[in-house]
Amino acid sequence: MSFRLRVLNLVEIVLRVPPLFVIDEILKVGIGINEFSEHDLTNFEERYDKIEVNAQNFTTSLPYNPVFYRFVLIGLIRLLLSAVGCGVALCLFMLSIKHLMVVYMYFMSVGVVFISYWTNMSTVKLLISTIESKNATWDLRNNILMLDYNNLLAEDGVTMHVLQNCVFQLVLSFIFINIHLGPRYSVLQKLLPMTFFAPIVLTLMPLPLPTGFLSHSPIFCALLPLALVKFVLWSSIVSIVQTMYTGYLHARNFVANFGMSALVEAEWLRLNVPEVLRTFWLLRVMEHTGIFFLSGYWDTQDGYSPYFRLMKYLMVTGCDTVSAVLGITSIVSYICSYIGKLFQWILLTEDDNDKNIGTVSAIVFYILALQTGLTGLEPEVRFVRLCRNFGLLFTAILHFIHNVVNPLLMSLSASHNPSLRRHVHALLVCLVLVVLPLILMYYLWSTQETSTWLLAVSAFSIEVIVKVFVSLAIYTLFLMDARRETFWEKLDDYIYYIRAFGNTIEFCFGIFLFFNGAWILLFESGSAIRAVMMCIHAYFNIWCDAKAGWSVFMKRRTAVNKIESLPEAEEEQLRDLDDVCAICYQEMRSAKITRCRHFFHGVCLRKWLYVQDRCPLCHEILHAIDSEDKKEHPPPPPPPHAIEEDNGDR
Repeated sequence: MSFRLRVLNLVEIVLRVPPLFVIDEILKVGIGINEFSEHDLTNFEERYDKIEVNAQNFTTSLPYNPVFYRFVLIGLIRLLLSAVGCGVALCLFMLSIKHLMVVYMYFMSVGVVFISYWTNMSTVKLLISTIESKNATWDLRNNILMLDYNNLLAEDGVTMHVLQNCVFQLVLSFIFINIHLGPRYSVLQKLLPMTFFAPIVLTLMPLPLPTGFLSHSPIFCALLPLALVKFVLWSSIVSIVQTMYTGYLHARNFVANFGMSALVEAEWLRLNVPEVLRTFWLLRVMEHTGIFFLSGYWDTQDGYSPYFRLMKYLMVTGCDTVSAVLGITSIVSYICSYIGKLFQWILLTEDDNDKNIGTVSAIVFYILALQTGLTGLEPEVRFVRLCRNFGLLFTAILHFIHNVVNPLLMSLSASHNPSLRRHVHALLVCLVLVVLPLILMYYLWSTQETSTWLLAVSAFSIEVIVKVFVSLAIYTLFLMDARRETFWEKLDDYIYYIRAFGNTIEFCFGIFLFFNGAWILLFESGSAIRAVMMCIHAYFNIWCDAKAGWSVFMKRRTAVNKIESLPEAEEEQLRDLDDVCAICYQEMRSAKITRCRHFFHGVCLRKWLYVQDRCPLCHEILHAIDSEDKKEHPPPPPPPHAIEEDNGDR
């Protein structure tokens, strides 16, 4: 990407950040009612208790309570205003860059008009008060005519204030002339600068103008640019409605042709949502950093390092709203994506599926934030919960890294890859996956008290270690099989037992985590989101795993029984056959004989039976079945080469 495109991309990202700050401020204010005084709420509770007592005494008359209706009315108004504000901000966020620039230019023109009004008003009031205090015409003209620089350039004098305001009005008029969206007639363009300077000029002129007129002159002079701004707004209503309707039609057609998920993905890429969220959160952190230093928190003496206080303050204020949580989630995703790239570089792999660690970590972190309710906690509690969430996220990243290195280990060992470098890198990553959980558990158990969170982190850490040892055990078996010159018939059994052990441990940890979460839900911090996540965990990590494990066990048991019903080939028969197994193409020193007189390794035939019950060569039924099953599943006709061989034998 060229430098120009990068700059344009950065500008587009920055332009989409202000609507997020608007939403963030609305969420900070909240849609609840927190402006009632304690007296009002206490009075409301007392009256509610009286109403409840009257209801118990079968009294049907309820007194009028203005506090209650005020409570409900203000709540509805704030809810409506917050919803409208968030909706408008979201619409601005989703606009194209062209329309977004138009909106910003309009807001800038409105802001310039009001800033000009406020500065002119303050200057006019200062001049009027100066004239009234001296009971004479202000001597600015005399100072100018006599070139009295001492009075003109005095820092605490009125002259310097007037000159500063004139320069400021010059800048504001230049900005407004160039950015306003109204008609640009030559006469109008010449009148606009005069409206910015008119209040100061009228006040300084030696005319017998009344004080009331001079004090209201900034309002009169701001009417022309304000009318121009209002004209732009009312004349643009039709185009605004057309733009909204065009966007609605585009979204509806897109959903009809490609689906809702495709629309969300396309808009996600068009709006650069992760980059915008990261920029928003970083700017927010810079804002709170300035607040931290201006408030004097850096010099606070509380026994902690100022750097720790700064980090704690930024982390606590960086997740106090839902929008801030989305921002920090984007930062976490960005960092974890680079962690995934680091391990990809170490493992010398470029699989696209391994790049999902950023997305997975973002989902995990956001779900943890919703479960623990970070935005509604006190600062101290929020910091503790945030640190605990990072601990759980760390164990989740370890699990993801194991999911990356495990198939690589299996492929290196099963394919007899001679690259020693790739083997060493994969084994070093496995060593890291064992050492890091041990260090984490040692540190937590030596510094933290026993809690449900500590048990959950320990369970996840031990589970990672068990999975790594299971992978290493299977990896070792494959390497041993690669060095054997003969077929290792027991290899499949050993691998099955090792994986069954690992799956059983994971299943037990899943049940433990379910009960651990149930304890948290009932006795610590229950929430609807936690309950939903527990149900999802119970279904996928317990029920589905148990169902899949039982299905594999039954298939294996059925296959073993079928294989045991087949006769074992003798050494003389194998010597006369002098052939390889038709499934694995390896030499047969032991084999099973099917009903159709074909020879296969017992292990290979058992794997084949996981798929179907017919011979791999002639499709004959491999074991005895009932007559009803024969009627329902008649054998297929033999292949042509089998018929030719049979005719040749005859």
